[in-house]
Amino acid sequence: MSKLGRILLAAGLPAMFFSSCTGSSTALDEQQVFTLEYGSFEDEINLFDYTKVGNITTSIAMRDGFFYIANSESGKVMELNSYGDLLTLYYSEDMNPVPSFATENGEELNATRRAISYPFNNTSDVTIDSKKNLYIVDKLPVERQEFDEEIGEYVNQVVLRFDADGNFLGYLGQQGPGGTPFPLVKKIYVTNDCELVVVCITGDGPRVYWFAENGYMLFTVLIEKKNVPSPYEEGDEFYMEIGNVVPDYSSRKLYINVDYSVPDIDESSKMQSGIKYDRTLLYALNVESGLYGKPLEILPHVEQAAGEFSDTKYNIPYDFLGVSDSGWYFFMAVTDDGFELQMIQNNGQIVLNRRIKADHRNTLFYSFNLSNTGVLSELEAKSDKVYIVWWRTDSLIQSILKR
Repeated sequence: MSKLGRILLAAGLPAMFFSSCTGSSTALDEQQVFTLEYGSFEDEINLFDYTKVGNITTSIAMRDGFFYIANSESGKVMELNSYGDLLTLYYSEDMNPVPSFATENGEELNATRRAISYPFNNTSDVTIDSKKNLYIVDKLPVERQEFDEEIGEYVNQVVLRFDADGNFLGYLGQQGPGGTPFPLVKKIYVTNDCELVVVCITGDGPRVYWFAENGYMLFTVLIEKKNVPSPYEEGDEFYMEIGNVVPDYSSRKLYINVDYSVPDIDESSKMQSGIKYDRTLLYALNVESGLYGKPLEILPHVEQAAGEFSDTKYNIPYDFLGVSDSGWYFFMAVTDDGFELQMIQNNGQIVLNRRIKADHRNTLFYSFNLSNTGVLSELEAKSDKVYIVWWRTDSLIQSILKR
C-alpha cells in the first residue's frame, strides 16, 4: 500500500503535527460531479460490510466523462455518466436484489440501462480502455487459490474482462487467458493501444504483467532493489523504497518511483542515530530492452513542525499518482488541511504545485483516480453520502501552456 493510502484509510485522523510550507501554491478548484446515497438499491453504494475483515477496497475510474465504481462491499460495479445516472450495473445476485430495470431472468426493461449478472467475490481495482472494454480485479474463492512455486507465494486474484456490450470475455492470469492467478494486484492500467498492464506486489519487489489487446502475455517485469540504479558511489550506505510503478500510455515504458534514505549521523557523538530521507528519483524503464533511462529528481514536499517558536522543517516524499498521455507526472502529499498536488512536465522544466482542500476529520474514505488525459477524480465517503468530485487539471495545464 502507498504512503498516501496508509494515511487515508485511517478513519477519523488525529491532528497533524506538521503545518505545510506551501504558501506559494494556490488552491485547485474542486467540482462536485454527483453524489451517491448509501444503501442496497442499484443506484446506491455500500462501503461498510461488517461481515468482512480488512480495508475498504472500493475503487473508482474515469474515462471520457464516464465513471466506473467497483463497489466490493456490495458486490457490484457501476457505470455512471457525469450526471450520476446509472447506465450499466454489473452485480452479484447473491449480494444484490434484481435491479428495477431488469426482469428476474436478466432481460432488460429499460433500453437506456443494462443489468449484467456476475458472481463477484471481492473486487478491488477497475479500469476501462478506449473501446469501452471493462477490466475488474477480483479475488478468487479460497478453494480456487493456488501456490505459485516460482514466486513462493499464494496467488488469488484475476482480472475479469467484459466487452463494450457487457459480454464476459473470461479472465486473465499471469500467463494470459485462464492463467495462474496473480499475486496481490496493486493497480491495473490500459495503454492507448488497449494493452493491459497489471502491477502486483510480491516479496521480491513489484512484478508487472503486460498483455496485448487480445489478452496474451507480452512481458513480465520483476523490479528488484538490486537491479534498480543507484545515485550513490560504490560503498556508500543507503536505503531505498520502491513506490508506485506506472506504465506510459503511448510507449512500452514503466515509470518507477524510488525514495532513498541515508544514515542519520548525530553531530555530537558522530554515531548513527537512525536514517533520514535523502531524495526521490523517478526512473523510466524500457520493458522491451530492460534499460533504465536517466532519472528525474522529484523535489520533496516541505512541512514545518508545529509550534509557535519552531523553525524545524521536514522533507517528505510525494506519493506518485501517475502520468498523463501528454507526458505530465502527478504526485501528491497529505497536508493538515488536505493535499498538495505536484505536476511535472516530462522534461522536468515545468513544475506546478496546487493545494487541494479536504476535511480529513469528517471524511471516512478516499479513492483517487488519474485519467489518461490528466483529470484527477475522487470518491469521497462522508457520514451522509458519497461525493464524486474532480479537478480539471488537464484544463489548468493547457491554460498555463498557452500563456
